[in-house]
Amino acid sequence: MRISSRVKNVTASLTLAITAKAKKMKAQGVDVIGFGSGEPDFDTPAYIKDAAVKAIQQGFTKYTPASGTDQLKKVICEKFQRDNGLEYSPAQIVVSCGAKHSLYNIIQAACDKGDEVLIPAPYWLSYPEMVKVAGATPVFIETDEKTGFKVPVDRLKKAITKKTKALILNSPSNPTGCVYDADELKEIAAAAVKGNILVISDEIYEKIIFDKKKHVSIAGLGRDIFKNTVVVNGVSKSSAMTGWRIGYLASVSEELVTAVKNLQSHSTSNPASISQAAAVEAIKGKADAAGEMVREFERRRNYIVERINNVKGLSCLKPEGAFYVFCRIDKEGASSMEVTEGLLEEAMVAVVPGKAFGSDRHIRLSFATSMENIQKGMDRIERWFAKKAVSYKP
Repeated sequence: MRISSRVKNVTASLTLAITAKAKKMKAQGVDVIGFGSGEPDFDTPAYIKDAAVKAIQQGFTKYTPASGTDQLKKVICEKFQRDNGLEYSPAQIVVSCGAKHSLYNIIQAACDKGDEVLIPAPYWLSYPEMVKVAGATPVFIETDEKTGFKVPVDRLKKAITKKTKALILNSPSNPTGCVYDADELKEIAAAAVKGNILVISDEIYEKIIFDKKKHVSIAGLGRDIFKNTVVVNGVSKSSAMTGWRIGYLASVSEELVTAVKNLQSHSTSNPASISQAAAVEAIKGKADAAGEMVREFERRRNYIVERINNVKGLSCLKPEGAFYVFCRIDKEGASSMEVTEGLLEEAMVAVVPGKAFGSDRHIRLSFATSMENIQKGMDRIERWFAKKAVSYKP
């Protein structure tokens, strides 16, 4: 069968592939320690589950409006005002089947063949694939440890052309954990406004932030950038609801919102009614609902960063948000795929190759797993690198 040109060049997710292989090994009785997970290892809070059960018992099991219920949209607007100082109306919100779905819809609605989309690298692996499916071209802006994995504004300006349609910004970042501060975002905002570029601000890790830093949404840094930005968020990470599949976008562009609504109405229709009912309670939230989870993530982060930087052959910056460590492989000739395969097959440790995120000199470790697993896994990694040291030229 002939596969469409839109899809045939889309690559499979290496994150999911590694996870699937690790699960298969576990099913065969192999004691694999997994650092690949992109989801909190905490359970969804009971009060959110209770809301879902209540919705089922009350028969809230039918179709809803394709773009989400009015109740959920209203709560989302309240969240934006409360947490970010952003004013949206329910008509400017679209609820989708996860933040990934929201991002996909935006790129499909906004981008066309010949358009360029700027993506700071390292990047979340799905961004360029989504851009390619839309027929547009991903353009990568390289960052590294010297820039704190943040895109310098001079590099951003150089990357902007007449074909540039959008910039995808992710703060806190997957895979690097970098967090942009207000001054950095102001410079990016000024460049985006000057170039009339749509900023797609992926803020899904907003609540998972450390060292008493504050999340800043680029949309809140002035009237012009507010109009130029579509904000994406959801409940997956902040409320440990990855499987519930609820994400959302907010934009003051009536044209963009209408296009996304129309697209969604002919693809998935509405997100699950029961999940929407649960999301209402998640977003309304209880005081410091994510606090315990974030404090535990910060404790794990501190431990794993120290361990990694004591492994001869690895180094890393301390992530400021999310729950990933992006480790540099400090051995000449060692690719991320080779290291990933070696760790899984020889040390029974699952990590994700940095190649999937745009850097073959790194591997990504998630610390969304127990401290016991982190300790055990780091012991194995340390032993594996010690044995492999003789295989690499210094």
